[in-house]
Amino acid sequence: MATRVAVIAIIVENEASVENVNAILHEYKNGIIGRMGIPYRQKGINIISIAVDASQDDINTIAGKIGRLDGVSAKTVYSNV
Repeated sequence: MATRVAVIAIIVENEASVENVNAILHEYKNGIIGRMGIPYRQKGINIISIAVDASQDDINTIAGKIGRLDGVSAKTVYSNV
């Protein structure tokens, strides 16, 4: 199956959703290249970027599941590779 390289940008505004974000990322760990998380304490949010190499369906599923969590938004940027 063909894979795509992408970055999923995640903003967590509801601290209670962090555990669910991590559970989703763990579920798709085989497609994750790397992860960077930055707690922005002054604003009370967490900023997470996830580099992935996975099928288009898996990338859409990850971003969709995360984006449906309360107080969480997710956007995806794809490479042309």
